Amino acid sequence: MLSIQQNHSLKAYNTFGLNAKARYFIEITDEQQLQELAQTEYWELPKLILGGGSNILLIDDFDGLVIKLNTKGIEIVEENEEEVVVRVAAGENWHQFVLHTIEQGWGGVENLSLIPGCVGASPMQNIGAYGVEIEQVFEQLKAFHIQKKEFHQFKNKECEFGYRSSIFKTSVKGQYIITSVEFKLSKEPVLNTSYGAIQAKLQEMNITEPTVKNVSDAVIAIRQSKLPDPKEVGNSGSFFKNPVVTEQQFQSILKEHETMPFYRLSEDEVKIPAGWLIEQCGFKGKQVGNTGTYKNQALILVNHGNATGQEIWNFAQQIQQTVQEKFNILLEPEVNKIGCN
Repeated sequence: MLSIQQNHSLKAYNTFGLNAKARYFIEITDEQQLQELAQTEYWELPKLILGGGSNILLIDDFDGLVIKLNTKGIEIVEENEEEVVVRVAAGENWHQFVLHTIEQGWGGVENLSLIPGCVGASPMQNIGAYGVEIEQVFEQLKAFHIQKKEFHQFKNKECEFGYRSSIFKTSVKGQYIITSVEFKLSKEPVLNTSYGAIQAKLQEMNITEPTVKNVSDAVIAIRQSKLPDPKEVGNSGSFFKNPVVTEQQFQSILKEHETMPFYRLSEDEVKIPAGWLIEQCGFKGKQVGNTGTYKNQALILVNHGNATGQEIWNFAQQIQQTVQEKFNILLEPEVNKIGCN
């Protein structure tokens, strides 16, 4: 029996803690319920699919159907001496899944520890951190086609992964609901400790031969030192993507900012930390009304308690404009804005 609620508060379902409401709201706990829902009149309404609600900015109330995916389950589908393929329900908490892999001694996602959200969103965003992205361990996913009302499978190449992007954010955006994801993990992991501050943190922890758990612990410690807990301060993690610029742009900026951090991606592509750009514009720890940036990381926009989605969005646009004027770089939001301008 499907239980659909009306005028339901979404405050507990988005990590910004914004008090928007859904005209209709339902929690889905298995794929059969999704198929049943697709046969009702509610299916014709505009839809918002929620996992952990960690990558959305609700500008106003949602005049449609909000589907909260609360499916659970982790199972092994293939296994040999070197590797294991696990299928994970879309509603599983991402960090809890990472901790599960570490308990088993499987490598591949330890660098992605403490990223907020649910498993279903991980391939949509091609989530990444500390030199690792989902596409490196992604095998395939299962998704429900909203119009055709049938399930489809997507292999790695079919997802067209890019930097914080996939086909689900581009050509088929809004057409599918991801219901499960399969990952290929290693039983003999090769650790990636060269990116960011991981190696320094491991040295600080007096660890010379790290395990997957050591790397995960280091990543958790680094993230906790820089990022606010959404339960205490409303936020959605990194609000903007790290921009990728040409070598010519990079050299031009470097002339005036010799200490600028950067990551070279290719001969003509350089990634610059968005947080550094924002900090150079004087926004780190800045508060404007009920919103602002986090005191320890300028890339994090926060809700100081009573902010509206529109207020946060206006502040984000102010940051965009200032960074563009100073560096000639337009920051692209990583967070999905839901609602009108």
